[in-house]
Amino acid sequence: MPRQAKKRKSNDSRERKESFHVSTTPGDQLSVCEPAEQLDFLKSLMADNGQTFQPFSTLGQWSMLDILQQNAVAIPREITHVDCFSGVGGFCTGLQAAGLTTRVALEKVQSCVDTYVANHPSVHVIRADIRDVTAQKILPFCPKEGIDLVTSGMPCETFSTAGNTSRSFYDDRQFLFREGIRIAQIVNAKFLLFENVPGITSKTVGKNDPTRIVDILKKEMRQAGYGNFIEVILDAAHFGVPQHRRRFFLLGTRFPKVRLSPPLPCFPNPLTVEDALAGLPPVQPNSWQEGREYQENKSQYAALMRNLSFWRIGQGEQDELTYHMPMKHRPATLERFTLLQQGESLKDLFAKCDEPTRLALQERRVLPRQIFIKRNYRLKPGLPSPTVTSHCLDEFVHPTEHRALTVRECARLQSFPDSYRFEGGPYIVPHINREVQDKYEQIGDAVPPLLAFAWGKAIIQQLLQMEKKNERHSECKAADPIHIQFDIS
Repeated sequence: MPRQAKKRKSNDSRERKESFHVSTTPGDQLSVCEPAEQLDFLKSLMADNGQTFQPFSTLGQWSMLDILQQNAVAIPREITHVDCFSGVGGFCTGLQAAGLTTRVALEKVQSCVDTYVANHPSVHVIRADIRDVTAQKILPFCPKEGIDLVTSGMPCETFSTAGNTSRSFYDDRQFLFREGIRIAQIVNAKFLLFENVPGITSKTVGKNDPTRIVDILKKEMRQAGYGNFIEVILDAAHFGVPQHRRRFFLLGTRFPKVRLSPPLPCFPNPLTVEDALAGLPPVQPNSWQEGREYQENKSQYAALMRNLSFWRIGQGEQDELTYHMPMKHRPATLERFTLLQQGESLKDLFAKCDEPTRLALQERRVLPRQIFIKRNYRLKPGLPSPTVTSHCLDEFVHPTEHRALTVRECARLQSFPDSYRFEGGPYIVPHINREVQDKYEQIGDAVPPLLAFAWGKAIIQQLLQMEKKNERHSECKAADPIHIQFDIS
């Protein structure tokens, strides 16, 4: 633990200096975009709009809401978005809070569509395999001049290192990035943003083919005219999400003179599980009694999750608590939870039990016969959560109560606002059924809205910078690519 704490302190110090670790990829022309360039642009753009730039060094004196809204620029027109592989709307929710308007969403799974529509009724949602979506289905809902941003968070199973079995698959899912590029071309998108797990950077085409999927992605980005791009790995915890979640992003544009930059980390001291769960009342497993009344112990983060104005979905504060229903557990499972200390998981129970104790617990089904490494981790209230995945119901135990997390608690860890309604699908469904996602899986597969919010702010700034210069930009060709690679996670 001391070694981990020291490492975290080092990372925090690096981010307070607002520096990027920049590395090159052989064969690519590197064009370094320093944070200072983005800051200088922000200062000039805000001055033009009669706004005052606030230095990042003052963040420690600000509230969470102030930090998130700092240096937000005035938006002179509608900035539009198309949401590919939309899931339940994590990208859309964060981008909406930043000021973008989602025109079209594309999603295959009906339960995800139901949740998306319940929360974003103004968006035209196309329920279909994205490979079957034609221009005729999209263009009637897009402005004639084109879309500003297309996001594409294709399924990550074949790239994830969380499960060796899924990563060993070599199938058409690993080439679904092509659909994001195709949709961007259809709608004449100015920017194209990909999101996936960091494992995509090392996944190869096949067992006997060393070609990396990400290299094919970048090659086809150039061929499609999006040769000006940056790639970055971000940790959601640095953007206000109470969860360590490292994700790969690739942002490209058709305009070669635009200086692209990822969002700047603004939370060097991450929020915690305690911040996330503040105000949610205790609930008893097997009681079927849903928690419906907020408690008074509200953190700034909890207040933000209830702030309807910030999320641009209304005025005032969310006053109705929903989806805080405790799960049903077997008596033996409840006994297992009592044995877990904060920071311990099922793996630790196996490790600290001598053989006679372990066998006795297995005989009573308190412990399973097989060790599942990422299961039953009791959260530590003073730290960010580990990555919330589609298996979050089985992976996490409440920090102080002997039960799994509720849907609302998982949504809090992912930074979904408390007003979000997970209407699609049942509470639990076997994961072997790929035609429907339960509520926990919907949450775990989503892009955290606050991370999407950070991207929205950054892209708006770069879009307005391009328009402010009022230059004629020729579309980027395959020759002379510009490539910037960061890792600020």
